[in-house]
Amino acid sequence: FALQVQFRGLFQMILVLGIGGSFPYGFHISVINYPSVHIRKFINETWIERHGSPLHPETIMLLWSFIVSVYGIGGFLGSICCGYLTTKYRKKKCQMCTNLIMLVAALFMAFSKTAKSFEMILVGRFLYGIGTGFSLNIHPQYVGEISPKKLRGFTNSTVAVFLTLGKLTGQVIGLREILGSEALWPWLLASSGLSALVQLVTLPFFPDSPSYLLIQKGNEEACRKAIRKLWGEGDHQAEIDDIMKEKITMTSTKTLRVLEVIKERSLRWQLYILMTVMTTLQLCGINAIYFYSFEVFHTAKFEEYLIPYVSLGVGLCECLSSILCSTLIDRFGRKVLLWGGYTLMCSVLALLTMTLSLQHQFFWMHYFSVILIFLFVVFYGIGPSGATISIMVEIFSQSFRPSAFLIVGCINWMGLFVLGMIFPLIVDNLGPFCFLIFLGILALSAIFIYLYLPETKGKSIMEIKAEFNKLNFGKKETSVTENSFPKEQLFCTKL
Repeated sequence: FALQVQFRGLFQMILVLGIGGSFPYGFHISVINYPSVHIRKFINETWIERHGSPLHPETIMLLWSFIVSVYGIGGFLGSICCGYLTTKYRKKKCQMCTNLIMLVAALFMAFSKTAKSFEMILVGRFLYGIGTGFSLNIHPQYVGEISPKKLRGFTNSTVAVFLTLGKLTGQVIGLREILGSEALWPWLLASSGLSALVQLVTLPFFPDSPSYLLIQKGNEEACRKAIRKLWGEGDHQAEIDDIMKEKITMTSTKTLRVLEVIKERSLRWQLYILMTVMTTLQLCGINAIYFYSFEVFHTAKFEEYLIPYVSLGVGLCECLSSILCSTLIDRFGRKVLLWGGYTLMCSVLALLTMTLSLQHQFFWMHYFSVILIFLFVVFYGIGPSGATISIMVEIFSQSFRPSAFLIVGCINWMGLFVLGMIFPLIVDNLGPFCFLIFLGILALSAIFIYLYLPETKGKSIMEIKAEFNKLNFGKKETSVTENSFPKEQLFCTKL
């Protein structure tokens, strides 16, 4: 309780950042499935009213697919622009501009039916994508920079908590009893603007991150004021000293563009880790689990009208396990949660492949499948879901973080797009055996993380960098650090 009182400002800022950060991303992933029938009908009715003849079903499906996928294109563009703009105009200002983009998108969605224009839905989805591309990039960096060392794991894992909360909220308000009906679907798609409005109104009352104020702005007084506001009164000198060490290193560091970051030897293993955890998060099978859950619940003889509520239970399970992860991550560390989570998910997928293959031979087998689906989601939430974000923030110093997150954004949005294209083909050709692909990826990632990821719990950025230098340069050259670069180079995250 004393901790909650002392860090009240920090917890309030985590809430504000989460509402407009990863929350909308999770919301848009889940909410778009509910009004699909109504939107396709609306597209056809609009076309008939304009041209007097209906659209071919394949054309309607093509337009619907484009409405869904244009979100990823917008996200990719937002992610690419974000690194450069946040460096130039600071994260807080960029996040507030993002809220304005999201509000404009919400207006397009809200009035699309009244204006009888399905093109407005397309524009709204694209703008939502750009906004989410920005906020998903800014949120983990911002929340990682405002936290003290002892709470960094907790604060970083809240990114996953708000993402799963967004998914769950989308599932709840997408139900036909709430906003998922034919009359209310425009308001369902526009409701995301509410979280943007809340953040736009509240974020100005919070400071920029202490590390930004001290390192980029060189304002030690503003840094101390921000620390007092976020962390309460107390002795925070050790944390300020750590930021000062990072600043001293950065003054003699050549900060790099994205392509230079990829080539730079001193960041080689950080990039290997980054690529591994990000691709594993995309290809761990969680999307396949959600896809198969409907079929499994069907086969398990759940009533048709109950299936959306059982799926809601799966979403709730993921949300609660992400919250549990935020309480465990500073106790067990990031490394254990990652490789342990991957290993447990591997075991569940092996069993699930077996139960799905045998479900038509033994009537009781589908009930095991239902249990395994819930178990997989729990292990995903406790392990990779929260720990991945924390690792991504902690293994890069402030000077390289925007470029690293630009790479993360590209992997994330391209992965979503590619997975959306090839996943249906994989399922059609392999059936339940598609899980064996994800099982192999998880097994390899678990071994790699166990062998090569240094534990980052309770360590400063400079200590973590020293650990990686052992991998990047070998034990004989652990003294080699970033400050061996030439001076007076400007920071840029352009490609």
